[in-house]
Amino acid sequence: MFIDAFEDPLDAFLALRAEVRRTAPPGFDPDTVTLATADAAGQPSARVVLLRHVGPDGLRFFTNYGSRKGLELERNPRAALCAHWYWLRQQVRVEGPVRRAADVESDAYFAERPRGSQLGAWASNQSAPIASRGDLEDALGRVASRFEGRSVSRPEFWGGFELVPERVEFWEECGSRLHDRVLFVWGSEGWTRTRLAP
Repeated sequence: MFIDAFEDPLDAFLALRAEVRRTAPPGFDPDTVTLATADAAGQPSARVVLLRHVGPDGLRFFTNYGSRKGLELERNPRAALCAHWYWLRQQVRVEGPVRRAADVESDAYFAERPRGSQLGAWASNQSAPIASRGDLEDALGRVASRFEGRSVSRPEFWGGFELVPERVEFWEECGSRLHDRVLFVWGSEGWTRTRLAP
């Protein structure tokens, strides 16, 4: 099985991501993952986000801090992430605490984004109700005029979060529904590894 070649789950995750980038079907963004959060009362919600960094510091994604996920992560700073690469018959689930990324990381990523996405970050009060699509387009026009002829700075209300892995589970599809599942759990001795029944 794929996972048997790895002792560190992040090394395995990075190897799978490289294979995803190499083999992804046309139109599939290899950075897409599902992120699940919960509010202070425990009400869960999930959505697709773009995973922009995987490393010892965590798994990083970016958003408006005032969005639903941003507010939930501020009030209940734990999350779960799931990546399913159906053509590879592989899935990875990651759980752990979440913290804001350093400003320097958010600044660097924001500077790499297309200008339209930068302007959109300013124009959209993400997750807030709007009267019409026209109001959003008007807000974008005002922002575009404001930054005309100069670079777009990162809004203070927009930036990165890092999910710090405590539990990482790898799933590989096998015949007769006897799928391979391996769970890594972080503790005082480092990663422990357990094979789970499918």
